[in-house]
Amino acid sequence: MVRPMTDRPNVDFESFRLRNFVESLRDAGELEIVDTPTDYADVAAQLYYNPRAVWFRNVGPEGAELVGNVVASRSRIARAFGVAPEALVDELQKRLRNTPEIIEVSRDQAPVQQIVLMGDEADVTQLPVHVQHAMDGGPFMSAPLDFSIDPKTGRTNSGFRRLMLRGKHETGVDLHAPTDLKQIYIATQAEGNRLPVSFVLGCHPIDMVSGVMKEPVDELGLISSLRGAPLPVVKCITNDIRVPADAEWVIEGYFDELGYREHEGPYGEYLGYYGLMKTNPVFHVTAITRRHDALFQTLTISGKALHHTDTSNLEALRMELAVWEVVKRTVTHPVAVHAPVSAGGSMSVRVAIKPTRPGDARHLLFAILSQTTVKHAYVVNDDIDITKDAEVEWAMGTRFQADRDIVILTDVRVSLFDPSLNGARTGSKAGFDLTWAPGQAERWELELPVPPTYAGDRFASIEAALRDGPKRFEQLMAAVGSRDGREVVRELDGMRESGLKRDDQGRYYLE
Repeated sequence: MVRPMTDRPNVDFESFRLRNFVESLRDAGELEIVDTPTDYADVAAQLYYNPRAVWFRNVGPEGAELVGNVVASRSRIARAFGVAPEALVDELQKRLRNTPEIIEVSRDQAPVQQIVLMGDEADVTQLPVHVQHAMDGGPFMSAPLDFSIDPKTGRTNSGFRRLMLRGKHETGVDLHAPTDLKQIYIATQAEGNRLPVSFVLGCHPIDMVSGVMKEPVDELGLISSLRGAPLPVVKCITNDIRVPADAEWVIEGYFDELGYREHEGPYGEYLGYYGLMKTNPVFHVTAITRRHDALFQTLTISGKALHHTDTSNLEALRMELAVWEVVKRTVTHPVAVHAPVSAGGSMSVRVAIKPTRPGDARHLLFAILSQTTVKHAYVVNDDIDITKDAEVEWAMGTRFQADRDIVILTDVRVSLFDPSLNGARTGSKAGFDLTWAPGQAERWELELPVPPTYAGDRFASIEAALRDGPKRFEQLMAAVGSRDGREVVRELDGMRESGLKRDDQGRYYLE
């Protein structure tokens, strides 16, 4: 339900502002500030493979402010939600249950409409947009969060879209992926109508997380639920779309009724490679609005260091939430889910469980591969930390037999961005069962070797300890308070003629 501001006179426009969040990164050591004059041609090189967010405060001849890499790490996304990185998915699941509250404010109250540019002044080539990859077809805006209204449901739809500059008042737009916006546009265009769309550039990380989620709700309400706070919205100047009133910039316009007609791209895609040239609709700009001190935003995408890109970190979070839902429905004791960002966030997933029945892991692998877009899934026991590559590789090397523990699905729907498809429309998926069979892990020789702690009961002598029952060497050292061990060896050696034996676990005992 949208309520007018008169019902809530003290609306907060600052707590979820991008600029304020970026400022908070300074003391956390998560921000690099560039005050020196920077050409647009030099922006990409300073962003890519950079582990920190970068705030350019003097870009181009106009001295624009531009920030990138804001959500290019799990720690920064978690910071936006006020939790530790390992608690982020749980926090999101809780917040999705929040009841949304949306408050409509007037245009003279909305910070994002403090400056309004229309007509010839609504010139996107005056915005701080830079070339991101060497073979891109032009400067791209990579951070636009689109807002549109589905005529069938009246719901606001939202998602991330890239915009390629093609003139002062036109951009290309990538509308090939099977998204709600694509379906809304195709239906609108089939009726010979334009589709109004507004793009937010410069929003809080929580709003950015909402943009990659696929929830069957009005997505303004989704933003409010994830914020855990009322969302102030304002109606756009040239269309009836409502957008967050506390955003930095908004570009208003429409996709024309002429359909897929103009070349767009090439562009570095989210899996780290270039996408092909595409034929796409054209976005026509009708207005640009912004705050007085608006901070423009760019997202990093592509390249082989995907763990340092905004898009892969957002995609990993979305995939973990989706896989968790499958896991909770499928096994009794789920433990953890992790989507490696280095695989684009969506191509690979690791799950830790406590198997209780034979077949648990394989059953889960089939569920994940058939119900999500994951290409490779790994299931391990709960003693493996799935966020650590070394531990997963250890499990792969010591608990997996290829002829027994692999699940393969062929000729199934997969991400069409996967370059290994070589143009095919379907592909293969694989699941890897890295778990011990139930009962197998209890074998003593599979106990994890760790440094000795020398904990155990004390006895008057080694012989007294052995009369109590079989003992490991560590227990014998503890029994007599030895901090050396060699004297224990000598004493044991002297007891061999007195019936000293060892069992199949290596424990010493006396017959």
